[in-house]
Amino acid sequence: MSSVLLVTCTSWPAGEPAAPVLDRLLAERGIDARWESWDDPDVDWSAADLVAVRSTWDYVARPTVFLDWARRVEEGTRLLNGAGVFAWNVDKAYLAGLGHLEQGLPVVPTELASDAAEIAKGVRRFGSAVVKPRVGASGIGVVVADRPDDARLPGLGHGPWVVQPLVESVRTEGETSVFVLDGWAVSQVDKLPAGDEIRVHEEFGGSSRPVPLHEEAAALARQGMAAAERVLGVRLDYGRVDMMRLADGRLAVSELELIEPGLYLDVVPENAAPFVDLLAARLS
Repeated sequence: MSSVLLVTCTSWPAGEPAAPVLDRLLAERGIDARWESWDDPDVDWSAADLVAVRSTWDYVARPTVFLDWARRVEEGTRLLNGAGVFAWNVDKAYLAGLGHLEQGLPVVPTELASDAAEIAKGVRRFGSAVVKPRVGASGIGVVVADRPDDARLPGLGHGPWVVQPLVESVRTEGETSVFVLDGWAVSQVDKLPAGDEIRVHEEFGGSSRPVPLHEEAAALARQGMAAAERVLGVRLDYGRVDMMRLADGRLAVSELELIEPGLYLDVVPENAAPFVDLLAARLS
């Protein structure tokens, strides 16, 4: 029987939300799988045929330690997407790179900033801007600034940060996420913030709902993943492409999640089947 280790963190020892949906399908396919925390020193990762990072949502506090762990795992067995992909994706600077390197790929404009002066420069460029840590998740540390002399900016300290324009459609249309597994766009979730908030995460009152996969969103997701593959020179096993609609009407990539994108199994349990198909294909 092939063995898979599904990687989580100590805060989610049983795996991502609605993990039993995935567990059941894996058992039905004859795949021996269990959840392990990435920083558990007693786990023998090399004993598994395949390692799949799933819900390691605390890595942003220790990115260097996490990447070192990923490199060690890769020395002993196959790690989906891989440590090199993780190292590129952990820093949101990749968005600025994609925007410059990939002609024709719409990406939310992104400026890099290392201190308050550079943040103010970005705010001055965009007018109303979103400032966020270059290494971060779940909307933590996000600040919306309308003026370069916003009193909060010096208090943010040294970065690194990214500065992006506030995409106004996030308040009405929200953010769209498309899941791409083994090269196929398989599902779509639309996310809306609550009240005056711009963050769509549940921690801030946001809501997520499954919708039929729209071809416009699917096409951008495939384009975004293909662009990342060209930059990285590897085939990606999985990813989630987040996108928002710009003022000119185009959908644009707001983020590529290539490390640990939750499958939203509590919202789209159907995502479990293509993910299990992916694991089975990599084990064959």
